[in-house]
Amino acid sequence: MPSFPLLSTLGYVFLLLVTICAMFLSCVALLSQSVRTSPRRDWKNNFNAVVIGAAYVLVLVISLLFCVKRRIAVRLRMSRINKDYKLVTKDDMPNTVHEYIIREYLRSCLIASISVPTSSSHPGWGLQGTKYDGVEFRSKILSTVRPIDDMAHLVIPHHPPLKPHVRLVHHFRFIAPLLPPNALALWDSAVQMAKLSEREMSQEEFELGWEAAIEIKRALDETRQEMSLLTNMPNISTTALGSSEDLGL
Repeated sequence: MPSFPLLSTLGYVFLLLVTICAMFLSCVALLSQSVRTSPRRDWKNNFNAVVIGAAYVLVLVISLLFCVKRRIAVRLRMSRINKDYKLVTKDDMPNTVHEYIIREYLRSCLIASISVPTSSSHPGWGLQGTKYDGVEFRSKILSTVRPIDDMAHLVIPHHPPLKPHVRLVHHFRFIAPLLPPNALALWDSAVQMAKLSEREMSQEEFELGWEAAIEIKRALDETRQEMSLLTNMPNISTTALGSSEDLGL
């Protein structure tokens, strides 16, 4: 997007060109009219053409002089401005101005202090002062999908890859018998709400989905441990995958 100085410069150049073209066309029109109205209909001894040409030349010279004068005046005035930083003190202004500045500064500080939220709640976010302070429910619930899918692939290596538009109830149907009852359905409902719902999640809905995700993770942990014991494989459910906090759970 063009900046304001660029637009201002382009506008000035455009107006200047329009003015020059208008003056040139008017000069040509007046000169041609002076030729047509002269007795001989030519340029020789045409006093009107001389007057018209001299008038336009005079206007051009005066315009250039005004431009040069303005440019010099601006440059001289800018050169008088001190380039060094100078702290303005109380002695540099009248007392009434100083008191007004102090009063407005104190008023601004008071408004800023009063405007600081102390106990506020926003839809889809945890309440201040609780364990969910600063937690955005949508992103937090959605962050549980990938870690649980990775754990499902450890339990069933040939588990189907995760697809973005597939319901989790359908995607995790092969490990559903290993999970607690209703945990997968609750977690899937919370994820679907986080993905598609226009309404923000409440804290109760978030807690239901969050607890369901923790139960699913715990069930997959236990299943992986049992598989490790049966096959004499190294137990990697906790050490390799990390804690619930590392997985976003």
